[in-house]
Amino acid sequence: MELSKACCAAIIVCAGSGRRMEGMDKLTAPLAGIPVAVRSIRAFNSLEEIGEIIVVCRADQTAAYQRMVEDYGLDKVSGIVTGGETRQASVFQGVRAITDSWKLVAIHDGARPLVSREVILRCMEDAMAHGAAAAAVPVKDTLKRISPEGMIAGTVDRSTLCAAQTPQIFDLLLYCSAMDAALERGVDFTDDCQLAEMTNTRVFLSPGSYRNLKITTREDLKLAELLLEEAEDPEAEPPGSEPEPPEPQEAAPEPEPAPCPALSGVRIGHGYDAHRLDPKRKLILGGVEIPYEKGLLGHSDADVLLHAVMDALLGAAALGDIGGLFPDSDPAYEGADSALLLERVGALLREKGWHTVNVDAVVIAQAPKLKPYLPRMRERIAGALSIDISQVSVKATTEEGMGFTGTKKGMAAHAVCLLQGK
Repeated sequence: MELSKACCAAIIVCAGSGRRMEGMDKLTAPLAGIPVAVRSIRAFNSLEEIGEIIVVCRADQTAAYQRMVEDYGLDKVSGIVTGGETRQASVFQGVRAITDSWKLVAIHDGARPLVSREVILRCMEDAMAHGAAAAAVPVKDTLKRISPEGMIAGTVDRSTLCAAQTPQIFDLLLYCSAMDAALERGVDFTDDCQLAEMTNTRVFLSPGSYRNLKITTREDLKLAELLLEEAEDPEAEPPGSEPEPPEPQEAAPEPEPAPCPALSGVRIGHGYDAHRLDPKRKLILGGVEIPYEKGLLGHSDADVLLHAVMDALLGAAALGDIGGLFPDSDPAYEGADSALLLERVGALLREKGWHTVNVDAVVIAQAPKLKPYLPRMRERIAGALSIDISQVSVKATTEEGMGFTGTKKGMAAHAVCLLQGK
């Protein structure tokens, strides 16, 4: 069934406690430089079929979510409400905050940041056709029933089983009717489909994606980082089981750079670095390994781009340069990953009260062609500095056969940055 524009409201549930994250708030934790919850909200904010978004969070995080909504330009968020003691109570709070009579309501876990446009739209179409639909994937593992003694009591036939995901999308009037029935009966469920099942509503299972994982542990966060890296790699083959192959160069427009805090000090920095090429080395630029017959020679990984960025940042804050901070006379930095060094520079700047407004860099190299790798370079820099990718620009150019870069003897990079401080 064809969808109309602005036919659906979305409830993004971010009120969980995250007990299995060992003290880390999984929803505000950075995932490749962008908070997990922001990635989840942004997936719905970018769809013209979504007319309104309600974010449900803990009472002590309302101000933090308001800042994220403003900083990342999530303009469809019409309300940030406090959740209840259970997931069902939190969802009910979100539904009550909807301000218009939309045809559908989509309920999504804020801890599922990799949900794709295709999964959401398929689920929305199926909900429009059937009244209720939930994203789901076939169960891949063999399932066992357990005896009270902890022994195997039997094997479950998995051919009729699936794992439910979110979004779960319902006709709004149908959901409100089920919500009223649950309150009247005093029942509480961990899954919105159970609510529909209670009222004998049949829920259609819409094809989900194994990429649409839920961040529950620190290991899940690391896996999500790897999936994002894969999605940004133009050379990677998409897994056969996935319905949405990534297209880094055709990505949706990024939000405008987040407004910076009202800080008084402003500093501009410039950095430059150059290294000769060596056939015995790997080529690392912007924290990305690039297939090429030669690499850059240096004490660390010789990443000219990140070295220029670090020098620009350190120079702007009058904190010296990378030679002073990470001297090549120190064996600890031999072969060092410059992306990790950039993280340390970013931490040092924050410690000194500096906020990175933006970074603009250019790599000068005759070969290879760097355009396919620029999005991933931007992602690595943004992640290392804990800023949004929209605050990072990376370009590449040649010198048309002139000089040491033009004759393929080496590569160079320039970078400029703007810092604001207290």
